[in-house]
Amino acid sequence: MTRTKFFCLIVTGSLALSVWSQSFIPDPPTLNAKSFVMMDAESKTVLAEGNAHLKVPPASLTKIMTDYVAAAEIEAERLRMDELVEVSINAWKTEGSEMFIREGTKVSVEDLLRGIIIQSGNDASVALAEHIAGDEVEFAKIMNSYAKELGLKNTHYENSTGLPHPEHLSTAYDSALLAQALISRFPAQYKMYSELEFTYNEITQPNRNRLLTIDPTVDGVKTGYTDEAGFCLVASAERNGLRLITAVMGTSSDQERINDTRKLLNYGFRYFERRLVAGMQNRFDLLYVKKGAGKGLQVRIKEDLYRLVPAGGGEGSKYQIYLPEPLDAPIKKDAVVGTLIVSIDDKEVARSDVYAMHEVKKINFFTEMWNGVKSWFSTVPKEEKVKGPQTITVSTSIESDENSTD
Repeated sequence: MTRTKFFCLIVTGSLALSVWSQSFIPDPPTLNAKSFVMMDAESKTVLAEGNAHLKVPPASLTKIMTDYVAAAEIEAERLRMDELVEVSINAWKTEGSEMFIREGTKVSVEDLLRGIIIQSGNDASVALAEHIAGDEVEFAKIMNSYAKELGLKNTHYENSTGLPHPEHLSTAYDSALLAQALISRFPAQYKMYSELEFTYNEITQPNRNRLLTIDPTVDGVKTGYTDEAGFCLVASAERNGLRLITAVMGTSSDQERINDTRKLLNYGFRYFERRLVAGMQNRFDLLYVKKGAGKGLQVRIKEDLYRLVPAGGGEGSKYQIYLPEPLDAPIKKDAVVGTLIVSIDDKEVARSDVYAMHEVKKINFFTEMWNGVKSWFSTVPKEEKVKGPQTITVSTSIESDENSTD
C-alpha cells in the first residue's frame, strides 16, 4: 500500500498556506497505486498525493503530450485539422495499440488525433510525429521543450507513444500538470477526450477510459498500460464549478485504476468546493483621500475571485485593502490604488488589484485653507498625517448593477 500525504494548500500566485484549523477534513483514501496525485485544475493546488514525484514509465499517458504538441501547432497555424498525413511503413508497423491506418494512405490530422486520444493508437502517434517533425527523435525534442516550459521537472520523452525506453519517464504530478495545461489552454481540443468511440477503416473502437461511462462528471483524459508501467490513468471531472484532476500510476488492473481514481474524486468533491470569495459587485467602505473632494473613494475589483475552500467551512471572510502609500487627490477613475486581501479563518486566500470607481478631484484653495483653520481647534489626530504603506480592514456589501456608480 502507498502511504498517503495530505495537503490543503490555498495558493495565491506563488503563495502557499497551510491547513485551515477550523475546518475538519479527514485523511485522503488509501490507494493501491504505486504513485498518485489529485489537484485542483484552477489553482493547481494538490489535495492528496502518494509518491507523486516518483519517476515511472508513463506508458500511453505520453500521448497527452503528443496531442498537446499538435494542439500548439494548430494554434500557431502550422498545422490544420483537415491536413492530410501520408502514413509511412514505420508508422504502419509500430507495435502495440492501433488505429489501423495503412502504409501509403493519407489520413487527416483530425482523424489521427481521434486515433491517438480515443483509440490510443501508437501507429497514429508515430504518423503525426513524423509529419510534424520529420521523425520521432526530432518530435521527442519538441515534447521535451514543452515539458520544460510547463514545469514538468521529472519528465523526459524518448518517443510519441509511450512504448518502453529506460529514459522515457514521468510522474503522477507531472502527468496531472500536463493535463491541466491541456484543459486550460486547448479546451476545444480537450472535448475529443470525452468521445466514447471512434470509427476508422470500418473498425469502431471504444474510448479506453471506461470512467467516461461510469461517472457522467468525468470528461477525460487518458489511460496507459505496459508491463513496465502497469495500469495508469489520468482523469478529470467537474462538479458544481470545481474541476479536479487525478493521476494514478502503476496499478495492477484496469479495474484497480478506476477504483483508485473514483476514491480520489469522491474524496475531493465531498470535502472541497469552489467558492466566490470576492466579486465585481462587492462594495467596500469608502477610503479616505487626502485633500480629496467628496466623502471618500469607492473602490472595486475587476474580476470575480473564486478559490478552493473546504466544503461547508470557512464562512468568516475578512477583507483588507493594502495601500502602498496614503491616497492623495487627484485620483483618476479606474486607477489602481491598492490591493484587496481576502482571508478566511485568518488565512489569506486571494489578492486582487483594487480600482477607483470614480474620479476624486482635489479640493480648491479656499476649502483647503478652511480645513486648515478647523484643524487648529481639533485634538483628534488627522488621517492625512499617516505616512507610508497601510493595511485597512474594511467591510463589504453586494450592490446590484442598478445601484452601481459606474
